[in-house]
Amino acid sequence: MNAKRITNENDLEKAFGIRKEVFVKEQGVPLEDEFDEFDTLDGRCKHILISYEEKVVGTGRLRIVDEFGKLERICILEPYRKFGLGKAIIHTLEEIAQEKGMERVKLHGQTQAEGFYQKLGYQTTSDVFMEDGIPHVLMTKELVAK
Repeated sequence: MNAKRITNENDLEKAFGIRKEVFVKEQGVPLEDEFDEFDTLDGRCKHILISYEEKVVGTGRLRIVDEFGKLERICILEPYRKFGLGKAIIHTLEEIAQEKGMERVKLHGQTQAEGFYQKLGYQTTSDVFMEDGIPHVLMTKELVAK
C-alpha cells in the first residue's frame, strides 16, 4: 500500500477515473455533481492516490473550509475495500491538514460508512442529510499535535 500526493495531470486523471467508477457508476451520483472547481492542481485542494499491489485503487482530497481541513471525495474501487486502504487515505489527508496548520477536520460521511469514521476518532455532529440522493452526516475530529 502506498499513498501518493498528486502533483501532475496524469495522476489527477487517475483519481477522476476512480471517482467516476465509485460515485457515478456505482452510487449513481450525477457526473456534473461529482466534479467541481476544486478539481485542479492549483493548490486550493490537495488530492491523493492510494495504490495496492502496484495498482491505483483509491483517492481523496483535502480542502480548507472555515478553519477546518475538509476531507472529500474519499473512495476505493470495490474489489480493494477491506484492505485498510480507507484508513490510509484518512490518515494521509489528516497529515496534510496538520501540515497546513489545521487542528480540526471534518467530512460529510455516507451513513453506511459512519462506523468506519467513528473508529478513526470522528464524531457525528449533525442529523442525517441528503447529498446527491445519498444519506450523509457531518463528522468532525480534533487532530492531535505531532
